[in-house]
Amino acid sequence: MDKTKARLRRASQTRAKIRELRVHRLSVHRTNLHIYATILDPKGDRVLVSASTLEAEVRAALAGQTGKGGNAAAAALVGKRVAEKAKAAGITSVAFDRAGFRYHGRVKALAEAARESGLQF
Repeated sequence: MDKTKARLRRASQTRAKIRELRVHRLSVHRTNLHIYATILDPKGDRVLVSASTLEAEVRAALAGQTGKGGNAAAAALVGKRVAEKAKAAGITSVAFDRAGFRYHGRVKALAEAARESGLQF
């Protein structure tokens, strides 16, 4: 089993539990260069809110910094942005889906920034 398959196996267990709880899901995906955060409806088939380091506003805020979208500062900015969009859409409580990634570094920075901005996990 390679790293990707192991991560997806861990992610499927988490997603099954969140589906059973029937709550909104904040799903995080990270690559070497970017980080993405989406909030899905309880059925998991429709994206309600999303934010990533690819958005023009986020890229403008990160202009001049080293690492651009691949660091904890960028992840914190995305977490804050997804929380603001969620509050505007009327979503206050979510379940955190880290997609099998370990809870440290960029994933942790995104989650903490979203909590500080008003999302409840």
